[in-house]
Amino acid sequence: MIKNSFISLQEKNEESRGSVEFQVFSFTNKIRRLTSHLELHRKDYLSQRGLRKILGKRQRLLAYLSKKNRVRYKELINQLNIRELKTR
Repeated sequence: MIKNSFISLQEKNEESRGSVEFQVFSFTNKIRRLTSHLELHRKDYLSQRGLRKILGKRQRLLAYLSKKNRVRYKELINQLNIRELKTR
C-alpha cells in the first residue's frame, strides 16, 4: 500500500505516524481517493462535504508546518506534488 511505502521512507517508529508530514500524506491520499470517487458520483454531497473538511485540515497542517520549518514544508510539497512552488 502507498501508506506503507511512505512509512518506510520516514522513520519506522510509531511516533512518526503522528508527525505533521505523515498526517498531510494521509490526508492527501484520502483527498485523491475522494476526488476520483466524486468524478463518478457527482451528486454525492456528503462526500463533497467530507472532502472540504479534509482539505481544510490539510491546509491548516501545511500552514503550521510552513511557519514551523520552511525547509520541511518545501520538501513535503515537492514529495507529494501538491502544488507548484512560486519562485521568487
